Amino acid sequence: MFLFAFKLLYLPEIKKALSLLKKLAGETAIYGVSSILSRLLHYVILTPFFTRIFLQGEYGVVSDMYTWAALLLVIFTYRMETAFFRFGSANDDMERSFSTASISLLISTVVLAALFVASAQPIANWLKYPDHSEYVIWFAFIIAFDALAAIPFARLRLENKPIRFALIKTLNILINIFFLFFFLEWCPALIERGWQWLENIYDADNRITYVFISNFIASGVVLLMLSPLYLKISFRFDKVLWKRMVVYAAPLIIVGIAGVINQLIGIPMIKELASDDLEYNKNLMGIYSAAAKLAVLMNLFTQAFNYAAEPFFFRNAAREDKEIIYAQVGQAFTLVGSLAFLAIMLYLDIIQYFLGADFRGGLGIVPYLLMAYLFLGLYYNFSIWYKLADRTIIGGIIATIGAVITLSLNYILIPQISYFGPAWSAVACYGFMALASYWTGKKYYPIPYPMGRMIIYILSAIGIYAASVGIHMQLELTLIPTLVINTLFLLIWLTGIGVLEKKQLKRILHRD
Repeated sequence: MFLFAFKLLYLPEIKKALSLLKKLAGETAIYGVSSILSRLLHYVILTPFFTRIFLQGEYGVVSDMYTWAALLLVIFTYRMETAFFRFGSANDDMERSFSTASISLLISTVVLAALFVASAQPIANWLKYPDHSEYVIWFAFIIAFDALAAIPFARLRLENKPIRFALIKTLNILINIFFLFFFLEWCPALIERGWQWLENIYDADNRITYVFISNFIASGVVLLMLSPLYLKISFRFDKVLWKRMVVYAAPLIIVGIAGVINQLIGIPMIKELASDDLEYNKNLMGIYSAAAKLAVLMNLFTQAFNYAAEPFFFRNAAREDKEIIYAQVGQAFTLVGSLAFLAIMLYLDIIQYFLGADFRGGLGIVPYLLMAYLFLGLYYNFSIWYKLADRTIIGGIIATIGAVITLSLNYILIPQISYFGPAWSAVACYGFMALASYWTGKKYYPIPYPMGRMIIYILSAIGIYAASVGIHMQLELTLIPTLVINTLFLLIWLTGIGVLEKKQLKRILHRD
């Protein structure tokens, strides 16, 4: 579908650009294998599994811990992987940049991990899990392993090795899933059948910990698989280059922290603000987190695109027609993202059954999160200009304002509308960030995005969904008639897009 979108937007006068777009589409697909597989397996296997074996509050705790882990990973890596893209993209600077970035992360990671292990109990108290300081210790090691893997993964992307990247990422997923089922499903079943020795490694009263232990094992294996890349380190630390990398990456740290805040901070804020009852708030965290998983298809597409697009944009920054290519990428992303939004919402009546019955109360947030993730993908498109133009400080300012919007709206809305607060906040935040990146880009690094068509894609998808909801409310249809009507709506939208892009489609068919 991504490749089809690129073809649909084909302009005959830029044949070479089309081949580059096809290459980006292929790399997006390959990078997406690991990302898509991760999210789909989490969606198809782990989300139903977790929402059936865990209570709402337990699932809320898991989501809360992973929110803080995502935030800390930005701090542990301090965006050195992006700085490596910037300064290692030239062949003569690859080894020097890789060595400098890797040595920097090795030293800082050891220091930070040791500090977190030593401070595990105070941190657990602050998180309101005073009886579980082991949560903090496990995550200190998980984050350390993931941070040390960041530069080797970045090298695979810069060297255009998406298959090896995807294989290692996929292995990480499979190992994680294996141990999750081993600890949470097989161990209890085997103990009931008399395998009492398993009680030495399994505690039924502390099931949450095994989610983190499984992640620890998987992250350790990944780091081991990437260790041969560390053998390429020349152990030459270039202080001048390191300072340039840190200066370049510093605003991106703000962007990364703001990104985590914008995407995930609603979960711990629900814990703090929804009510005065901590256990009730944990339940709300679980419901929100489970419903958010239903927006995974849009989010994984956005993530897969970002994995492939960032090195793609850097590799082609010297081309004379780069602005046209970047514009086509943005248009293609919007088309596929609008289709993803519409398809998920029109078939949500089926998709919802992947959640346990106790977790389906939050389905109302799904359309907001889908649209928020679409805006996030547009932000990734529009914001590439400040990385290419070395104006990352502007990206930091935009992300900081976005984080202020997220925090402010969550603080206001969560006590009023519960877990709808983070969903509404996400739409406002990402919508602002996309628009701000687009308008600042027009001034400093103009790219001729076909905004008219991109807006039509989005608004028409929203309109078709609204029409579907209106008919459903008026007629109170059962499942089968609803799906039939929604399928017709989807076909109507696709036909409309085909008519809109009729000229480009004719050119493709005539050329083929």
